[in-house]
Amino acid sequence: MAKPSQKHEHQSMLPGAVYPAPEVRVAARIQHVALWTDDLERSRRFYVGHLGGLSSPLYRNEQTGFESYFLGFADGPRLELMQMPGIVQHAGQGQALGFAHVAFSLGSEAAVDEKTEELRRAGAEVVGEPRWTGDGYYESVVLDPDGNRVELTA
Repeated sequence: MAKPSQKHEHQSMLPGAVYPAPEVRVAARIQHVALWTDDLERSRRFYVGHLGGLSSPLYRNEQTGFESYFLGFADGPRLELMQMPGIVQHAGQGQALGFAHVAFSLGSEAAVDEKTEELRRAGAEVVGEPRWTGDGYYESVVLDPDGNRVELTA
């Protein structure tokens, strides 16, 4: 066990952040995040066409009707788009418990502004105009075709 005076190897990453105890030997990383959709091809077109995702071939389970695509991006975890009969819709347009959004880093304020306008012109609902947030991000928020919140960050 580390002595109180010893720094944990991750402490320099984010000041004030909470990290696993030194005895935790494996640090997990997010491999992918999954979203249910009622129109798999529409969602794939959104994430591939507007955000540059690279799509896997369609996976289909004949017994359950489950279908999915994995989308890879320049870096970070993959996004799995999933569709299956019997999955229920969101309870409404407001925020709810569970995953709140998926964020894509575009690299600059200008890129956030441009992508926000591109998506607006393509019919996406912009629910958060480009702005600096209190936690230090320049971002906007749009809804994907299924109403999921997508943050576009600098």
